[in-house]
Amino acid sequence: MKKKIKLYDSTLRDGAQTKGVNFSLDDKIKIITVLDEIGIDYIEGGWPGANPTDDKFFKSLPKLKNSKAVAFGMMRKSGKIPNDDPGLNHVLKSGVSSVCLVGKSWDFHVKNALRVSLNENLDMISDSIAFASKRVDEVLFDAEHFFDGFKNNSDYSLKSIKRAFDSGASWIILCDTNGGTLPNELEGILSEVKKIIPEKCLGVHFHNDTDNSTSNSLESIRNGVSQIQGTFNGLGERCGNANLINVAANLILKMGYDCNLKKRLDKLTLTSRFIDETLNRESPRNLPFVGSAAFAHKGGLHISAVEKDPRCYEHIDPNQIGNERVLVVSNQSGKSNIINKLKKLKIDIKGKEKKVVNFLKKIKEQEFLGYAYDGAEASFELLVKRMFQKFNEFYSLESFRVTDEKRKNNKNEFVPFSEARVKIYVDKKEFFSAAEGSGPIHALDMALRNALIKFYPKIKKLNLIDYKVRILTPQDGTKALVRVRIESKNEKLKWSTIGVSYNVIDASYIALHDSITYHLLKTK
Repeated sequence: MKKKIKLYDSTLRDGAQTKGVNFSLDDKIKIITVLDEIGIDYIEGGWPGANPTDDKFFKSLPKLKNSKAVAFGMMRKSGKIPNDDPGLNHVLKSGVSSVCLVGKSWDFHVKNALRVSLNENLDMISDSIAFASKRVDEVLFDAEHFFDGFKNNSDYSLKSIKRAFDSGASWIILCDTNGGTLPNELEGILSEVKKIIPEKCLGVHFHNDTDNSTSNSLESIRNGVSQIQGTFNGLGERCGNANLINVAANLILKMGYDCNLKKRLDKLTLTSRFIDETLNRESPRNLPFVGSAAFAHKGGLHISAVEKDPRCYEHIDPNQIGNERVLVVSNQSGKSNIINKLKKLKIDIKGKEKKVVNFLKKIKEQEFLGYAYDGAEASFELLVKRMFQKFNEFYSLESFRVTDEKRKNNKNEFVPFSEARVKIYVDKKEFFSAAEGSGPIHALDMALRNALIKFYPKIKKLNLIDYKVRILTPQDGTKALVRVRIESKNEKLKWSTIGVSYNVIDASYIALHDSITYHLLKTK
């Protein structure tokens, strides 16, 4: 029986160093919640004391069911004792019982970055780890640049991790911070490390600068390491970190190892896309395992072979990781996945083969336009109900107009002013409303609410909590196609809706209309 491997996710800190990625407090709470649901062992939440978002995050940390939240920090500064180092104490007082402290293990960095003596760096490590281990349940030592340090001065790099372990560190994490280590180098290095650190206390964290982070992670497991660190979708600075999706899928499905994620492996694709959608990023189609093209087949011979036996061109069953097979030129493409979704929504499809095919065609048309229903479950459900059931809309739009301008106030300062006017019909009765707002979308939302509240008082319970716009055709400049995603909630539910148009107000209205409709449907 192979041992259980621990997975440590650092998306919420390392991932924030990705160009174009900026986590809001709400983003971080959403992501840690979904990572907890699938059973990631450790989730690094951020660096308390480093920025206001991380400080607020640890104060509003949701209760986790399957994972341990980890606070990241660094050793005491030179010339300070741990008790008087504000940075270290900020981490230790963050409210979590596991902390990861980074320290230098490469003599070059000690001399040129920290500018302290080699012995003082060792003292900084031992002082900080000993101090922390008495105040929290678990301390992980993040041995920064360990592999470069080992190649340059193996004696010193080994001394640094031995100091940390002897001072009370529960885990020693060997970091390939520059991402330059190759798989063939690992066996020799790890064999020396295992002479002083037990395998059960060893972890690794590889960056992907040479495109070897997945290979290095798997090779480290094969050589006895018990914890793998990385990020979802490989987020991170430069070329990113080891992609935990690829590592986890390979170690479970290919190498036969166990980990907590194994029970929820079929949630990998959904989680990957949820994180990208939360960050307003386009998910790369060719991502291994979870990409939309990971199991896509095009060309007669391939499709013919796959339809007879998928093993001809698929290394695993895509359902194992929550993905789906796509036959690009076949009208059966994605049909089984759609049928499964319809069943979950309790749609009776017996004798409705033609409707299912037409619905699949409709989905493809929508996706071609730019719609993406992963992460917009409410819009998908409404599309289903509109096509398969006698669904009566709660209102119909006759027209709307939105104006946005800048005016001078009584202080002669320019201030924005937005107003929306809507005309709708409810049960053949006409309703007109106008409203001002802090922006055009807010004004439109308020105008719709004012028109509907007489007929649907429960509209007061609807709250819009997030709004994101993505440019789908950036080459078109200001006339680009845009996708708007709105997240909403009421007293019981939270959901997302989507709209696509060349006009951002129109796209917003489509998503807003679905949000209102879904709320009224669930509270009628």
